[in-house]
Formats: sequence, structure tokens, C-alpha cells
Amino acid sequence: MDRRHFLQHAGILAGALLSTSIVRVTEKTNPTILIVSGWQDVNIGDIAHTPGLIGLIKKRLPNVKIILWKRNRSAKVEEMLASHYPDVRVIHGNVRDSIPQTEAVREAFAEADFFIHGSGPYVVAANYLAAWSKITGKPFGIFGVTIQDVSPELKSLLLKASFIFTRETASIAVLNQNGIQGEFVRFAPDATFALEIRDDKKAEKFMTDNKLEARKFICAIPRLRLTPYYMLRSNKAGWSDQRIREVDALNNKFKEEDHSKLREAMITWVRETGNKVVVCPEMVYQVDIIDELLVDPLPEDVKPFIVKQGYWLPDEAASLYKQAHTILSLECHSPIIAIANETPAFYLRQPEDTIKGQMYYDLGLTDWTFEIMETNGKQIAERLMNVYNNYPEAKRKVLQVIKEVESQYDGAFQTMVSEIQKTQKEGLFS
Repeated sequence: MDRRHFLQHAGILAGALLSTSIVRVTEKTNPTILIVSGWQDVNIGDIAHTPGLIGLIKKRLPNVKIILWKRNRSAKVEEMLASHYPDVRVIHGNVRDSIPQTEAVREAFAEADFFIHGSGPYVVAANYLAAWSKITGKPFGIFGVTIQDVSPELKSLLLKASFIFTRETASIAVLNQNGIQGEFVRFAPDATFALEIRDDKKAEKFMTDNKLEARKFICAIPRLRLTPYYMLRSNKAGWSDQRIREVDALNNKFKEEDHSKLREAMITWVRETGNKVVVCPEMVYQVDIIDELLVDPLPEDVKPFIVKQGYWLPDEAASLYKQAHTILSLECHSPIIAIANETPAFYLRQPEDTIKGQMYYDLGLTDWTFEIMETNGKQIAERLMNVYNNYPEAKRKVLQVIKEVESQYDGAFQTMVSEIQKTQKEGLFS
């Protein structure tokens, strides 16, 4: 049995034991977990949080029933989720003054035994957690979030949580500084690392149409310093003219400098290997900047080797990344999707991209993480060719990262069950 299959087997065994513990605690043969996720659908990294967490729970707690309280509505994304997880019920509904506004949410509150807040840039659905706690008195936990600031209201809520799992250790330091510490606080990597869904048919067609060969192409993903969300909203809600000018000014100041470094690696790859580059988006707006920042400035001898991908969903991205040689990304989550599919990946980190990037260092990916202000294009290109010339070693490194992620997840689920057992002693489960 190879290491990858051993880890999968061990995870399943551990999950069965953890699931048995929850069954014993709740005195149900199929306890129900309500999860909240799905903050936005203009970002495949954000979308991937949801199937990642669903897959993670199913793997380690195979007997539980899952209800997904999806924050944002998207027929296309929900169709994707249903195709991979048809047994997961998806509900919608807001909360106002701690009161659920739809019957679907009220029913889920009555049915569910535990509530989990999924991965995100902060505790996005704090009001959902507060409503759950106030109305049901049943326990909740937070899985794989970044926490950079703690208001008095958030602190009060966090202190009620059965567990708080942050997706990098920088958030743990923030919590500790705010007097939130203990065994219920720990590191659990972003749930996107657990992404298991793929759309191989779409990826295979894309590869055939563009004459791509497995492991003979790289993928490059652009990113502006600050996401211009005003471009994604028809009415520019919440965006003043001054804020738009500030964001545009910062992006315009750095966009050429940042992307010239990525282009240098692309050029080196094409000229030294004769292989192709797929330029692809992680967010919707990036479809419109790919030509300006990654394609048009390239030398004429390199342009014929460039393939463009439109906006897509994470299952198709996962399938293409699985066939790629290496991923080079200014975005944070495409490298995670790639590593989850055993493909080497570089993260070119911009200082505006929050402390979430610390997770790369936490998982031993220092050599593949490039602080963009401290890096030049030659360094990225040289590291890429080092991976090319030592690919078996790079693959071993990816498997080592996967092993560490699995270890952190196992520890997190053990903590989860331990904390659930404590709530049973306190009479919170019926």
C-alpha cells in the first residue's frame, strides 16, 4: 500500500471512529450537521470551500447527515454541488435580529445537532452563528477561517464556540492576543485542501481542443492587488467614487510590476521546454485582464504557446490542474486546488492578500511561496525550472504537504468530537 492510499485508509478508519463517537454523544444513528458556507460565486477559490468541507465531513464522519446553509444563491454552483453530493440538502435564508427568515432555516435549526461555519476570510456568518446559539442552545464550531480582528461582539460569540479552527497560525496569535485560547483553538488548513470533486470530461475536452499533453503545460493565474468588486456588481453597491479611485490607483500602480514577474517565468518555461502555458482566472474579473497583463506583452515567439481559459467552476479547474505540470498563481486558492490534486504549485503572494497566506509557511511550502515585493521574475523562473528538472522530488514534496494537511485535519476532528462530548455532559444535546 503506497503512502497516498495509506493516508486515505487511515483517514477513513479515523473518521469511522469519530463518527461513532458523535453517534454515541447525540444518541442518534445519523446525527445532522448544519454547515454555513458559500460566501460568493465569482471566485472558484471561494466556491471550493463548500465542497471541500462537505467532502471532509463525509470522509471522517460518514454516518452524519449534512445540511448546507448556502449564504449566496447561484443555480450553476448549486447544480455542481448536487451533481457531486446529491444527498446534501441546500437551504437559503437570511437572519434578522437573530430570527431566521425562512421556514427552511427554521426546520434546519430544529433538525440539526451541530452547526459548523465553513472556511472563509473571516467569520462571515457570525450573525447566523449567533442566531443558532440564541434560539437552539446547541453547540457550534468554526472551521478553517482567517481572523484578523476581534470586536467585543465577535469575542463574545467565539467564547461560546465548541471549537475555533483557523486556516493559518497567524489567526491563532490574533485570538490569543484577545484572550481567546485553549485546546478548542487550533490550526486546521483551509477546507479547499480537501477538495475531491472533478469534472474530467470538461478538462479532457479542453486539453484535446488545445492540444495539451498531461504534465507538459503549466497554468498561470493573475490577480490585482485589491479585488475590484465594483466591477462585479451592476449597481456598485457600497462603493463610493472615491473608493473606486483609490482601488484603481493601487491596482494600476502595481499590476505591471507584479505580472511582469509571472510573465518572465512563463517565457522561460516556453523557451526552455517548448511546452504550453494555460492562462486562467480564479475570479470572474480576471477574464478581462488576462490579455492585458499576461498575453499581449509577451514576446512574439512565446505567444503561440499560450492557451486561454474562461471563467470556470472548481471541479473543472481541479481536473485541469491535476494534469498540469505546475501552477503559478498570484491568487491564493488555485495552488491549494492544485496541491489537493498532487500537482506542484507556486503562490506569488501580494501584501494585500491578508494573513491567510501564512498557511503556506505553516505547511512547509516556503520554497514555493514568493512574496511579490521581495521577489524578481528570474527567481520564480529558476525555481520553476528546478521543479522541471527535479520533478520526482517536487512530487514527493506535494505528497508530504498532503500528509501534513491530513494530520492537521485528523487532529481537528479529534478536537471536534472531544468538544462535542463536553457539551453532552453540560446537557446541550437532547
